[in-house]
Amino acid sequence: MVKKIVIIGGGISGIYVLRNLLAKKDEVKEVMDLTLVKREKSGWVSVCGLPYALQGLYDIDRTEINKPQFFLDQGVDFRTETEVVEINLKDNKITLKKGEVLRYDYLIIATGRTPSVPAVVEETKLRNIYTFNNEDDARRIESAMNADDVKNAFVRGRGINGLQVAVAFATKGLKTTLFGGPPSLLPSILDPDMGDILKEWLEKKGIRFILEKRSLTLKGDGDRLKYVVVGEEEIPADIAVIATGARPNTKLASNAGIDIGRHGGIVTDKVMRVQMNGLPIKNVYALGDCVEVIDGITHRSRLSQFASTAVVQAKVVTDNILAEMTGRPELYSSYEQSLNPSVSNIDGLLVGSVGITTKEARMAGIKTVSGKATKLIKARYFPNASSLTLKLIFDAYTTRLIGAQMLGRSTVAERVNELAMAIYAGITAKELRNMERSYDPSLSLLIDVTIDAAELALGIAPVY
Repeated sequence: MVKKIVIIGGGISGIYVLRNLLAKKDEVKEVMDLTLVKREKSGWVSVCGLPYALQGLYDIDRTEINKPQFFLDQGVDFRTETEVVEINLKDNKITLKKGEVLRYDYLIIATGRTPSVPAVVEETKLRNIYTFNNEDDARRIESAMNADDVKNAFVRGRGINGLQVAVAFATKGLKTTLFGGPPSLLPSILDPDMGDILKEWLEKKGIRFILEKRSLTLKGDGDRLKYVVVGEEEIPADIAVIATGARPNTKLASNAGIDIGRHGGIVTDKVMRVQMNGLPIKNVYALGDCVEVIDGITHRSRLSQFASTAVVQAKVVTDNILAEMTGRPELYSSYEQSLNPSVSNIDGLLVGSVGITTKEARMAGIKTVSGKATKLIKARYFPNASSLTLKLIFDAYTTRLIGAQMLGRSTVAERVNELAMAIYAGITAKELRNMERSYDPSLSLLIDVTIDAAELALGIAPVY
């Protein structure tokens, strides 16, 4: 018996569901007829790698991990430059822009996100203003920034994408200004005191920051952008990138009657099935940037638009489809609450975060205590012994770890993963302080920065 499985979206979410299903196709009796539909002309592209391509570390072409032919050769109906215009949940079918109708037994919605653009930008007809959401955007930005007459660059947005583009411009030698709201950088993952460390690092790169509440106006010469007016200041701008965040791309789902949550994302149950009027639809799943998750600390809904979130959700979707197809309930799995672990390399400074910020805790009514310490990551007498600043945030009443933020030049990703496990396990500040850790002077300190930060949160003066 043939089961038709249709995936809408070819980003990391859709591709990982497809990869997982292909890996398991020989384990099921039914024949899996796999179709993936995406608007872009590429195959599997590492969107997370695009900022570094703009910074000149490699060509944009290298971010295409697999071309469409790779999937076609495995029997997948891999449709590029194709758009879905309607989902019909009653009849189990979708309609493509050219009128073709595809039937499905299982539908996976992985429509991703769309840039959030201020009205002043949406309404302008000036050229040389870009968003940064996919490989097509990256190619347009790269072409524009390499033009001989481009000397001044402007970025609107203080998130990871905005900062990475600003670094690309500054690396190219463009005079770069970044405009965002107060008080500091990366407010969704860093407290202001940590964001200020990143700001100081990037100012040494020559990037100018305006982090204030001001109006934004665009001025041009003919149809070409020439100036950006921030408040009353006129800033020369031959190129501008708007990176003010991204909204879940849920138009298709919403038009089909699927429930949309308070943050604009698709509402799913624990096994990633979409819902209609609060009830799950058995054969329709959604995942990735277009869905909402439940925060592991506040237990409230939120967005988690990270590739690391998507790959876990893809496993859950695959497990549950296979469980149904094989009649093996032991294969069922669920996506639990999210801790939003993240890491990024911003001009050589690694930025990591997991759990919630102090502001998010306050908004959820959680009183916190925190400790922040800066320390070398290995013995001072070893070459290239760099320092790391770590901030740990604890629930003031239970002293359980609920958030961690760090900036340094190495060991950040490993620490994010370690502290994510500590949050999952409910580790307290005292337990973290008294935990034995591995030691070798070429690799670590006898008393790690984690111990110092935990002690400071407990009101104990660390021994240096």
